Amino acid sequence: MIAEVIVDVASSQVDKIFDYSATEDTKIGCRVVVPFGKKVIDGICINLKTVSDVPSDKLKPIIKVQDEQPALTKEMIELMRFMVKRYHIPNSLALRQFLPSEMRKGKVRAKLVKFATLSNYQPEILKKNAKSQIQALEYLKENKREKVAILNEKFSASAIKALYDKGLITFEEERVNRLPYSKLNLTEKKVEYTSEQLNAINRVEQSDKKVNLIFGVTGSGKTEVYLNLIEKTIKQGKSVIMAVPEISLTPQMLSQLRARFKENVSILHSGLSFGERFDEWWRLRSGEAKIAIGARSVIFAPVENVGLIVIDEQHDSSYDSENSPRYSTFEIAKFRSDYNNCKIVLGSATPSVEVFLKAKNGEYGLIKMQSRINKRSLPQMICVDMRKEVVRGNPSYYSGLLKKEISECLNNGNQAMIFLNRRGYSKQVICSSCGYVAKCEQCDVALNYHSDCNRLKCHYCGTAYKMLTACPECGSVNLIYGGTGTQRVVEELRKTFPGARILRMDNDTTQNKDGHLNVLKDFAEKKADILVGTQMIAKGHDFSSVTLVGILDADMSLFFSDYRSSERTFQLITQVAGRCGRGEKQGKVILQSYCPENPVLVLSSRYDYEGFFEREIALRKTTHFPPFADVIRIMVESEEEGLAIETLKNVYFDCKEIFDNNKDKFYFFNKMKSPVKRIKRKHRFQVLMRIKSDNRDLIDKFYDISEKYNSSKVCVYTEENSSNLV
Repeated sequence: MIAEVIVDVASSQVDKIFDYSATEDTKIGCRVVVPFGKKVIDGICINLKTVSDVPSDKLKPIIKVQDEQPALTKEMIELMRFMVKRYHIPNSLALRQFLPSEMRKGKVRAKLVKFATLSNYQPEILKKNAKSQIQALEYLKENKREKVAILNEKFSASAIKALYDKGLITFEEERVNRLPYSKLNLTEKKVEYTSEQLNAINRVEQSDKKVNLIFGVTGSGKTEVYLNLIEKTIKQGKSVIMAVPEISLTPQMLSQLRARFKENVSILHSGLSFGERFDEWWRLRSGEAKIAIGARSVIFAPVENVGLIVIDEQHDSSYDSENSPRYSTFEIAKFRSDYNNCKIVLGSATPSVEVFLKAKNGEYGLIKMQSRINKRSLPQMICVDMRKEVVRGNPSYYSGLLKKEISECLNNGNQAMIFLNRRGYSKQVICSSCGYVAKCEQCDVALNYHSDCNRLKCHYCGTAYKMLTACPECGSVNLIYGGTGTQRVVEELRKTFPGARILRMDNDTTQNKDGHLNVLKDFAEKKADILVGTQMIAKGHDFSSVTLVGILDADMSLFFSDYRSSERTFQLITQVAGRCGRGEKQGKVILQSYCPENPVLVLSSRYDYEGFFEREIALRKTTHFPPFADVIRIMVESEEEGLAIETLKNVYFDCKEIFDNNKDKFYFFNKMKSPVKRIKRKHRFQVLMRIKSDNRDLIDKFYDISEKYNSSKVCVYTEENSSNLV
């Protein structure tokens, strides 16, 4: 038998399938160890056959098969082939998405616990002075079985070994799973479904569409709809994949799933320990767990017979991978949906423009949920013109109205959330004498000051620098802080409201394991009065005592050089506003802006998504942006600027030839520096173009150009409709 093997080397130079002589225990999907040149390397068997183009005397044998049960299913192998073709990536890089990296590298294995079992109760053969042995034997007579580690602690290791040597007890090892988030509150709630929830459930079940969008306002009860559909799917003996956009959302959703489905739920995301991720992956692969929940990578969960895929907060940009391999979670979901003939349920109060257009046109099912649970009204949103605050002589980041509302909120025993989508203390450090701005040595961006560690940090590469005591250009000590971040917001809040208990939630405060869980748990238990945070606090959280939300710099994202800036601004405002007024008390949102008359902010303050959609879709159509065109860019990155420029010229020349032959299919074509010219020491240039929709063959040619010039010294890759055009 001949095994077709993909070796675990993510390089285009070895991106092919190799034939090896198979052993008797070789199965499709098993991890194998094979000779490769002068090395021994891991690989995956993706097929078995009887004939090879390689002469039998030159076929090398598989050294070892590492799995009794194949690690990869047939579906995974087919999905690998789809990803290779769709995203133009090496086979091994596609396969890596299905296996925990620690498992591939052999860094983690199953946790085995040794147990002792009473096999022969004969206390008479023990010496009378062997008190520990006698006590241990009596203990096991009563308890039958116990962990050896506990017995060693109770009676001594030598006593337990003596009992084993005398044949009175036996040892056996048992696999024990490392359970993440084991301390979650698992109280199951009794649910009385609203008419809208029942309608949504029935509509999804009866729909003839593979993809169904639940367009529901914040607090309308979309989660309970998901749980009901999941329960029905599990009863059919099928599996479920549920994706959430942020790791911070997984504990909350996980607690609801575990409360209802117990050990049938497994979680997958990058915040788990190596051992936890390994165990959770195997629980799904073995079929012990049927429900997989997690962030973006959960779409590769090793479950079979998938009956339902749920993508919550569908609009979130985190569902598009920005690192190699660059893939769309939704596209992978559609492949798995077609393979398993199952439905995809998308949920959002602010769906992406592209998805909502397809839903309105009937390509996807559209299910509206326009009322909050118990007919609670959406919070009142008041827009404050910060220009008038400046005229009044208010230098604070807080308007007079927001200060007043925070004070009333605290006095009434309620909680508040303050949103600012920028972490750190300040956006930049500036010399007031010469205008010098502290920049990262590796990236072409200003450094952010972090007061808690008195460091300057780059938010692109993570490098930290000592805080300046004087300007390195002119020697002046007149350094000022430009802009503000969450740290500074907290500092001013503490000065204004000294008695308030304040928590901060951003990338700086949640880096430790369970960091997200600890912050959210403390806030839910009312151990804090105010939660300050970035977009982490904007999605999915449900705190019944929050009656006030303050949105600082609401227009911050409006003027980015990105065609999605209006859409993202509307989504962020709506989502963060939806965190309040979810209990019995009416909520209020204070939205601070320097351009409150902007149509996006006006529509946001009315929660008028459909009004926003009609405006945005008309603008996109007129200006030829997605979904009426595809934005394609080829990125060229290298630490050597000269090499990057030379490669850009070659890439541009090849692209220009395609452009010249297909001008009628292009709306825009040009080469230029990237908006952020350098990241992690790599100089960045791009060829940017807008192409008429439905030109897949044309786009594939640009992928071919990327592959042609990509090398170890210069990285060249193609992006389609990137969610982050930095």
